[in-house]
Amino acid sequence: MKKFYSIVFLFVGLFVFGQINYTISPNPFNETDVITLTVPGDQIDEAAWGVSNNSIYIWSWSYDTNYQNSQDCLTNGNWDNSNELNKLNYNAGTDSYSLTFTPTAFFGRTGIGRFGFLLKDKTGTHQTSPNIYVNVGVLNLTLTNPVANSITSVPTGNSINITATTNVNATFQLKANGTFVNSTPTPAQSYSYNYTVTQDTNMELIATEGANSKKATFILQVPRNVVSESIPGWIKQGINYNPADQTKVGLALYAPHKNFVHVIGSFNNWAVNDTYLMKRDTTNPDLYWIELNGLTPQQLYTFQYKTNDLKKVADPYSPQILSSYDDQWISASTYPNLPAFPAGQDFEVSTFKTGQTAYNWQVNNFQRPAKEDLIIYELLLRDFTQEKNWQSLIDKITYLKNLKINAIELLPIMEFDGNLSWGYNTSFHYALDKAYGTPEKFKEFVDLCHQNGIAVILDVAFNHATGRSPLVRLWNIDPDGDGYGDVAANNPYFNQVPKHSYNVFNDFNHSSLSTQYYVERCLQQWLTEYRIDGFRWDLTKGFTQNCSENDENCTNAYQQDRVDIMKHYADKQWAIDPNSYMIFEHLGTDTEEQQWANYKASEGKGVMLWNKQTEPYNQNTMGYKENSSYDRMNHNLHGFTNMRAVGFGESHDEERLMFKNLAYGAVNGSYNVKNLTIALERMKTFGATFFTIPGPKMIWQFGELGYEFSINRCANGTIDNGCRTDEKPIAFTLGYDNDANRKAVYDTWAKIIEIRNSHQVFKSKTYSIESNNLTNDPDGLITRIYLYDASINGMKNVVVLANYSTSVQNVAPYFPYTGQWQNLMDNMINNITNTTAPITLQPGEFRILGNYEGVLSVSDVNAVNKLSLQIADNPVKNGLAKLNFNKAKNGEIIIFDMNGKKLDSFKLNKENGIHELKINYPAGTYLVHLKSETGMAIQKMIVK
Repeated sequence: MKKFYSIVFLFVGLFVFGQINYTISPNPFNETDVITLTVPGDQIDEAAWGVSNNSIYIWSWSYDTNYQNSQDCLTNGNWDNSNELNKLNYNAGTDSYSLTFTPTAFFGRTGIGRFGFLLKDKTGTHQTSPNIYVNVGVLNLTLTNPVANSITSVPTGNSINITATTNVNATFQLKANGTFVNSTPTPAQSYSYNYTVTQDTNMELIATEGANSKKATFILQVPRNVVSESIPGWIKQGINYNPADQTKVGLALYAPHKNFVHVIGSFNNWAVNDTYLMKRDTTNPDLYWIELNGLTPQQLYTFQYKTNDLKKVADPYSPQILSSYDDQWISASTYPNLPAFPAGQDFEVSTFKTGQTAYNWQVNNFQRPAKEDLIIYELLLRDFTQEKNWQSLIDKITYLKNLKINAIELLPIMEFDGNLSWGYNTSFHYALDKAYGTPEKFKEFVDLCHQNGIAVILDVAFNHATGRSPLVRLWNIDPDGDGYGDVAANNPYFNQVPKHSYNVFNDFNHSSLSTQYYVERCLQQWLTEYRIDGFRWDLTKGFTQNCSENDENCTNAYQQDRVDIMKHYADKQWAIDPNSYMIFEHLGTDTEEQQWANYKASEGKGVMLWNKQTEPYNQNTMGYKENSSYDRMNHNLHGFTNMRAVGFGESHDEERLMFKNLAYGAVNGSYNVKNLTIALERMKTFGATFFTIPGPKMIWQFGELGYEFSINRCANGTIDNGCRTDEKPIAFTLGYDNDANRKAVYDTWAKIIEIRNSHQVFKSKTYSIESNNLTNDPDGLITRIYLYDASINGMKNVVVLANYSTSVQNVAPYFPYTGQWQNLMDNMINNITNTTAPITLQPGEFRILGNYEGVLSVSDVNAVNKLSLQIADNPVKNGLAKLNFNKAKNGEIIIFDMNGKKLDSFKLNKENGIHELKINYPAGTYLVHLKSETGMAIQKMIVK
């Protein structure tokens, strides 16, 4: 959490750094001395910070004697929750803050050469700036030319004057690449020496006073003459295999602001060798490239790029990388024959192997489910199987297929930091993470899904990247030389200051052509190499450049640049694969989401948008009427031309429905939603009022088994917001799939999805949802869903009824006509003679009823045509609408806006005729419902 700044300072009794004055006593001091840091009270504006005098904390970190190897203080706590051990004492008599500590104990290490600190409030809302750095030790060495830990370019044969000072008399010794060069036997407080440069040299200056010594290091670098030559046509950014020569590989790195780049790797003993100096492209001089020749086919090679400023990175377009941090924890059963990380190297390295055998795909013409037909199963492999690998997921394909889902959406599987993660901490978007297994085994999983009619969708976090990303590390501020740091101003991919209020890690600048190219290449890799069927784009609100990290209102508002860039990405993705799915997690305004949902809708495209209905569905399953309307499951209420709203009650980001059922469910006498058996029954009803609504749907893993562990469950069984992404118990390990009551939920959902898939009417765009918003349902929590498609010969109408209350309800069904209606769950036929005759539903009970597909009698055919509603001169102008209706016995007109809010209702005084309605509504689209004893009719009314 450190903020880095370049600061030059001298040790004196009182230190002044920007806005902060402080003293340290004693001074100078060694790391084992007890010291007191004191800050005058006038340096902190407590009122502006909103804190009292006893609520100022220190946030501190330390370096070794080379001023490198930064480590946070052990008692810092979290940035948003400082540890009480780091609270400063307030001294009322002197109006000052102070803290007394011993550096070795405070930082939990020895060999400390410097520490840094800032002051903050407990939550990190306010802090001092810039950071302050303090040298540790009785002897202090300051390198004045060149700067410590710097890289200085000096042509071969030229000399450089090396100068330094100390605070006490000391002797000096200079080394070049570990070899003695010069010394000063007579103690002094200054040093000067002219050194002639002949090659790249690691320099070391050591000052000694008695038993004390300090060291400063720097690098002298000989500039390179980089060849300018047009890049061959078969090479683009990344790792390229020559199609005609298995002994040749082409590498290319986009590296603006770099003077030269070497390739180091297993083919040159990881040494900087000018034979492997990359060339510059003549058209794009920021593009460096090289051909590697004489390679052995099918031999694995490892490599990194090393730039003139000593940044060592893997290739951003590596299909797979090796990690010095994570690989040692991956088991052989998950990843057999995992290549060893190269000895003596650090960070991440890239790999390549020529002459590889291509995967033998069994399915080459997979027919993806239509967007509106998708039933997506969202899945985190880490918490889905005990083995946490692709093979274990392959072994569960029958379980998934029998649930009747037709798509699996995987939380990010691109290379992420660590091995146990949700995956949103992505560092290499192009690479498959090894934590779940090999590329071949992942391809086998995708291939098997396609064999079973299941599409595979990947969640991808293009909003940001972690500090491990080479796109960050190539241009970062790294004062301690550990390879990591904040984004530098010249970074071509990232914003130094986030441009939206939901930032995590490092914020991509999507207006940058460099970023756009990176995103497009990553899309191409997953769509072509792994035959992925589409993507769920995480946190698309972050793709704007118009806001700030402190302005949530701006981030949530319509942003034209965000609309445009996401259309650009849609075009790029569809250019690669025209039928691929594109799903945005935006959760924004309808006006903005309409821009994407309706984009190229006439071509069958259009982006799908996440449609979160967790709260209203959970209110129903718990048995509470307040805020329980989920009418916005209807895509029409969003203003979408086609069914592009991906409805869900659960996702990886939402609290589990069953957890809240059991923790907070309603109680009515002996009927207790907190009872597991009752709560599971109500989850069946959730499925009935969810899957029957036309359009794409998504469920979260194990919802079909009534999974009840909180999203915030910790590993020790407690519940805490900080445990949100912790590992969770696995339903299969707990035996949930063998529990009769839980399996009954699975079977019911599978049956409902099968019904949906078997009848064309569930694809209809003519449907309505009435969830707890009708005046004639005083007890509330009654759902009615109506589907209709006049073009179908057979089942053209479906009525879904549900009682989410905690008592028995007699529900008026408002069938559209009398006749034979079939219970689609058990196929029983009911002869309906009165369309409003109540149906008794037990608490938590549902019905799914369709007009019988058998041959209709003449009276039945006539009954179909009885009730009608038409709006004359639609769109309505001049404030007057004419409603034509027929056979509306005891009819009632109800007007809703497109958010499902009831605006008006009135009774009709005749069965047939015209009703003139005065319009006082703003311009827009409204739904007009006609209800009567003979059924119900719905029309859209457009007001100009």
